[in-house]
Amino acid sequence: MRSIAAIQDIESGEGFTPPMKEHFVAVVTMKSLLESGVHFGHQVKRWDPRMKKFIFAERNGIHIIDLQKTIVSIKDAYEAVRKTAAAGKTVLFVGTKKQAQQAIAKEAERCGMFYVNNRWLGGMLTNFATIKKSLLRLKKLEKMEVDGTFESITKKEIAAIQKEKAKLEKNLCGIKEMKELPGIIFIIDTHKEAIAVAEARRMGIPIVAVVDTNCNPEGIDYPIPGNDDAIRAITLFTSIIANAVVEADNENGLKIIEGLQDEDDEISETTKAEDEEIVDYSNYTPTENKDEVEEEADDSLVDEDKLYK
Repeated sequence: MRSIAAIQDIESGEGFTPPMKEHFVAVVTMKSLLESGVHFGHQVKRWDPRMKKFIFAERNGIHIIDLQKTIVSIKDAYEAVRKTAAAGKTVLFVGTKKQAQQAIAKEAERCGMFYVNNRWLGGMLTNFATIKKSLLRLKKLEKMEVDGTFESITKKEIAAIQKEKAKLEKNLCGIKEMKELPGIIFIIDTHKEAIAVAEARRMGIPIVAVVDTNCNPEGIDYPIPGNDDAIRAITLFTSIIANAVVEADNENGLKIIEGLQDEDDEISETTKAEDEEIVDYSNYTPTENKDEVEEEADDSLVDEDKLYK
């Protein structure tokens, strides 16, 4: 068991420098983790023994999470999400607890990905064909509002349609445009989102998840040990994952720009070769213009005797 002084050093940031610090600066800093309260776990009596390897110490009946391991885990998760997004696959953000709802929606929209922040519907991954039908129904109801359908039906029918639409939108608005299963899934609180974890594992979808001291890290491809209850901690983790997606999009954009520049360079080089000035005329053979040759051929067909009579 570490001393209280050592634990206080963690909270102050002293004597607790992660290895390869310069490599992690772009992703997250120790200061931001400490300020967000990421190192505070649950009460000792509520812990899951499988989280033992991520726990640094105990203080006042609360487990303190080892932030060195958190930073390494964040880096691994960041790279996994970045590579998935760079490959053209989607990321699904999941967090239905009240503390996570706003951050999940905001960051997912910022990076242009999908999210579930109200309720995880059973079969959202394992029975995606049925979910697709619900999405089509939602789009149909939205279309009915603007195409004049409401003008030809009763108020009671309109109220029923609007009620159905509101219910569908509440649960499915974050995945409205999702046409296939995501390439990777990011989850806040695996204890609460146990169904989402089970479905992702069954479908072979990699899981990035924030695991608190009361969670089971087994079965999670990229577990991030940290506080999953504090709003600031949740916001920090979610923004890091969103940044990975944004970075991947920027890389793809640069590749497209570089490809266009390469094509322009090839065109300019070809044009330059054709327009190159001839210096040595000893072996020069002029290339005849096809139109000029045809004009000369036409002139040669003119009967001079008839022309000058």
